[in-house]
Amino acid sequence: MTNHMLWSYKDIAAHIRVQPDTVRTYRKHGLLPPPDLVEGGRPFWYAETIHHWVANRPGRRGRRA
Repeated sequence: MTNHMLWSYKDIAAHIRVQPDTVRTYRKHGLLPPPDLVEGGRPFWYAETIHHWVANRPGRRGRRA
């Protein structure tokens, strides 16, 4: 089943246990996937997009978010 819940910087940060500014920095440096939706200038990602990114991002060494 596809999860169409949209996540903000704050949601992503809570999921990977960092500050929202860290997630913004990831995006600025091209380390975050492109947003699935931009509304009112604010980026949002589907939960599925972030789960896939977390599972495949470099440097994880088997850790779970």
